[in-house]
Amino acid sequence: MSTVLGTELFCMIECHLLFSNIVTLMQTLDLPEPTDDEIEQSRKLNEIIKQSVADAGGWIDFDQYMQLALYAPGLGYYSGGVQKFGEQGDFITSPEVSPLFAQTLANPVSMVLEKMTDAKIIEFGAGSGKLAADILLALQKKNELPEEYLIIELSAELQQRQKETIQQIVPDLYSRVSWLSFLPEKPVNAVVIANEVLDAMPVKRFSIKDKTVQLLGVDVFQQELRLSYKDAGKKITDSIDLLNIESPGHTYTSEINLNIEPWIKSISQCINRGAVYLIDYGYPRSEYYSEERHMGTFMGYYRHRSIDEPLWYPGLQDLTAFVDFTSVAEAAIENDFDVDGFTSQGNFLINAGLANIVEKTRADSEIKKLQIVQQMKTLSLPGEMGERFKVIGLSKGLEENIPGFEVRDFRYRL
Repeated sequence: MSTVLGTELFCMIECHLLFSNIVTLMQTLDLPEPTDDEIEQSRKLNEIIKQSVADAGGWIDFDQYMQLALYAPGLGYYSGGVQKFGEQGDFITSPEVSPLFAQTLANPVSMVLEKMTDAKIIEFGAGSGKLAADILLALQKKNELPEEYLIIELSAELQQRQKETIQQIVPDLYSRVSWLSFLPEKPVNAVVIANEVLDAMPVKRFSIKDKTVQLLGVDVFQQELRLSYKDAGKKITDSIDLLNIESPGHTYTSEINLNIEPWIKSISQCINRGAVYLIDYGYPRSEYYSEERHMGTFMGYYRHRSIDEPLWYPGLQDLTAFVDFTSVAEAAIENDFDVDGFTSQGNFLINAGLANIVEKTRADSEIKKLQIVQQMKTLSLPGEMGERFKVIGLSKGLEENIPGFEVRDFRYRL
């Protein structure tokens, strides 16, 4: 058999194995079938991950796998052109639920902007661009537009979608928006917004049993990616020890995000004066690493269905973990920020004037009125997004605490 034919046969067998596994799991979880192009995209990413495993000596840490699965150029979940947001995607974010979210957030943002000169808004990971467009529209109506709206976005595909959204909703403000891959080198006065960014950072996954810490990673077995554990080593074990997890008699599994501190540090270095609003699902550390969550919070999402199989469809499913907001607060304090508030999304939106905005929103029919009320409930009620999502507010160089946390501030829980 020639080398070429042998290689082709090997690829055919490998593709068959991958497709067989996909079909089996789809049948088990009742998942929608991906397109042929999506399966091919996932196969290509599979090969890149396998090569990374080989280059690393046969095993990579889970956060390295997650980095590739989400951000590998042209193939990762956030860079491969897969529909992500809305009903046709894998999840719905607050800005996609209703413009009420951005309109309400614009209130405290504008109040902070007023305290500074030449202030900008910096948004990380702007998703579809809906939040940016709706905030700009709300600030335009207030006559309180920033000097510039900067979007930090690594994905060229998402940048293009954001540009289309902003051109469609606020074409006259498009010239105020700039896209960057990194924060500005020269420090600026700014309000920083990051909605559902922290949960998309790669995490290390670990297991504790009999006080022994092991790290989850990925190797290759019989030509397929496989999850496997190895000893964590002293450096990672020391970081996990700081979480003060009470080790139960059984195996305790969770995750740790070591990217938060350097990310917060980079923001602090970029800001002279300003504020940071971080919105995400998560808990204070005492709740995050409780016995109740002994299996961790990591999960994959595909077409609005949760999947506890991170190696399935690399590049096609969203991979995410909840946020330890205590680690956010610690990183902020270590990097010259004040922690001005921590509360649920529902409380934050109420403090920021959601009820008044709903009252002033025009509805030309009873159906429209009911839709607006339902959107408000989805964003703010405990049983919906109101309690699951939290908001933490940081400030630097400001004399007063930033707005949005006047009632039911839960900083004492951090």
